[in-house]
Amino acid sequence: MAGIRCLWGRGLKSQTRALLLEAAQPPLSWLRSRAHSTYDVVVVGAGIVGLASARQLILRHPDLKFCILEKEKDVASHQSGHNSGVIHSGIYYTPGSLKARLCVRGAALLYEYCDRKRIPYRQCGKLIVAVDHHEIPRLQALYERGLQNNVPGLRVINAKQIKEKEPYCKGVMALDSPYTGIINYRQVARAYTDDFHDAGGNVLTNFEVTNMEMAKESPAGSEQALEYPVVIRNTKGEEVFCKHVVACAGLFSDRLSQVSGCSPEPRIVPFRGDYLVLKPEKCYLVKGNIYPVPDPRFPFLGVHFTPRMDGSVWLGPNAVLAFKREGYQLFDFSARDFTDAVTYSGLRKLVLKNLFYGMGEMYRACFLSAQLKELQKFVPELSVHDLLRGPSGVRAQALDKDGNLVDDFVFDGGSGDIGSRILHVRNAPSPAATSSLAIAEMIASEVEERFGL
Repeated sequence: MAGIRCLWGRGLKSQTRALLLEAAQPPLSWLRSRAHSTYDVVVVGAGIVGLASARQLILRHPDLKFCILEKEKDVASHQSGHNSGVIHSGIYYTPGSLKARLCVRGAALLYEYCDRKRIPYRQCGKLIVAVDHHEIPRLQALYERGLQNNVPGLRVINAKQIKEKEPYCKGVMALDSPYTGIINYRQVARAYTDDFHDAGGNVLTNFEVTNMEMAKESPAGSEQALEYPVVIRNTKGEEVFCKHVVACAGLFSDRLSQVSGCSPEPRIVPFRGDYLVLKPEKCYLVKGNIYPVPDPRFPFLGVHFTPRMDGSVWLGPNAVLAFKREGYQLFDFSARDFTDAVTYSGLRKLVLKNLFYGMGEMYRACFLSAQLKELQKFVPELSVHDLLRGPSGVRAQALDKDGNLVDDFVFDGGSGDIGSRILHVRNAPSPAATSSLAIAEMIASEVEERFGL
């Protein structure tokens, strides 16, 4: 599978190619179809995890009725469409953890799926680069972890071999992960949606869920009494009736849990990640992904270099508190989201534990030259004139009340009539997109066990 799949023409400017890629997507004109309002299972949230899970469920149970509810007008509108586009190989994660197992299996399933569906990707590889000798022990420990996680093709390379892979990259040692790739996850999400629809599933967009409760009466015109006892309402007062709910609400997973009477913990605190972009004439400086050696003292990974399917190269991201859960711009603000975040004891404790790191992230977010210094550790040739402000994403970071980042996947339900009919995907952190097909297998099995499908 090494090499490039379906590369686009090199003559187009990278930004133009990006627009053409989006424009080339056929409209999902059936998204608003409303054949009926009663379903066996409703999935709330059309991000990549919700879509993959719904697809897996309907493929396993084609005789049941399934529906996806999405508050936006299209699928993959938030985290799934605002990420770096990396297909991760599973190096970083604790051996034996759910995250490690799902990432390694998910990457294999994703490559296989994309080959079958002819979805373009590039297996361009990744170097995790030690720029100082004091990072070498951590790099070697990471290598051992990757081996335990069965990451394919992983090897340690020296400074000369780094130059052979990345001529403009400076480092004393690196981990070479040739299995790492890049992809446009919006295309993957749309393919999952098509599969779901082709199998008979229904997708309702512009349906923002505001309430879930046990129905007090049967759906209008129904002769099946309370066969569909859960009623889901949206902001317009529209109703959908179902037997069971799978909630994959991403940035709003904690609030949706509270709406259904389940636990508010762990809480979601939004962190915005701002990217820089290399000017098109400077993209030759980076061939594959270039990542730093993780520092366990800090909560986030740090800046890295990510080539994109359109030929551009993203640099970053940083990690700063977002003042709105879907706030992709610097001045986006929601009073409720901001108040929820700053009054949460978990965030206050996280800030106190990482005060200087947080201040550094804010400083680098404001001053291009400060972020450039971090980037020049890896590619010294970079100058401030090579950089442009790029896009942003918002990460749904789950935090516990002690200020600890919830690093693994969290699934829960509740008690009572309504709680026992809902499965909440409370935390699906990176690499959720890479792992989406493997996560879907696990969620589908959990749904079958809990609800007796």
